[in-house]
Amino acid sequence: MSLSHDHHGARSNSAGRPVALITGAGRRVGAVIARSLHAAGYDLALHYRQSASDAQALASELEAQRSGSTLLLQAELADLPALPRLIEQLLAHYGRLDALVNNASAFFPTPLGTATAEQWNELFASNAQAPFFLSQAAIPALRAARGGIVNLIDIYAERPLANHPIYCMAKAALAAMTRSLALDLGPEIRVNGVAPGAVLWPGEGKAYADQQAMLARTPLQRAGSPDDVASAVLWLLRDAPFVTGQILNVDGGRTLSV
Repeated sequence: MSLSHDHHGARSNSAGRPVALITGAGRRVGAVIARSLHAAGYDLALHYRQSASDAQALASELEAQRSGSTLLLQAELADLPALPRLIEQLLAHYGRLDALVNNASAFFPTPLGTATAEQWNELFASNAQAPFFLSQAAIPALRAARGGIVNLIDIYAERPLANHPIYCMAKAALAAMTRSLALDLGPEIRVNGVAPGAVLWPGEGKAYADQQAMLARTPLQRAGSPDDVASAVLWLLRDAPFVTGQILNVDGGRTLSV
């Protein structure tokens, strides 16, 4: 299935609230970003790929707080024709788009000597290709709203993680895209990135071999939380009108250490 949609509540955003599209919104960091933007007054289009039950539960939770404030959109982001359709479905429902949060991300090791073209395609599809073509499809609506794009990058785009070369390359491409789009889409659209450090431990997300050694190299001496990432996304979208082309490391200072 390339795309389906599920309407909740009112068809149009008659209250004039800003609208944000968040990819990979069903769970983990994406769901926390969704709750943060919703609490700040955004109506949401919640994209998911396979996490239908999680996305539906999140939409029901948010609808209980404000009726007519969510739209569920299912799509495989590697399916390029589905990307402009996501924007079309959103605009048919809300009539506006103020913010695009490119959060969805595949993450797995690709040790040299074993990496495949299929792994390359999967990692680049979610981490670089889809954010670009989704952003491109969103340009007219974002321009009309004088809106913003925030890309979820990774400190590993700058400081590579062993045995993850393709993932690191894809996130580095997303970092370059962030700066390139900021240059090309100003003055109407601001484009920024958030590069999290350790905010989810194994069982909840990314696997780290030695948590204590990692925290020892972090000036703040602790892990962050998805809320730290969500706060940065909200700040860049709502409270930073003179900031574009920037990638904000939300990593407790970890990129300062060798």
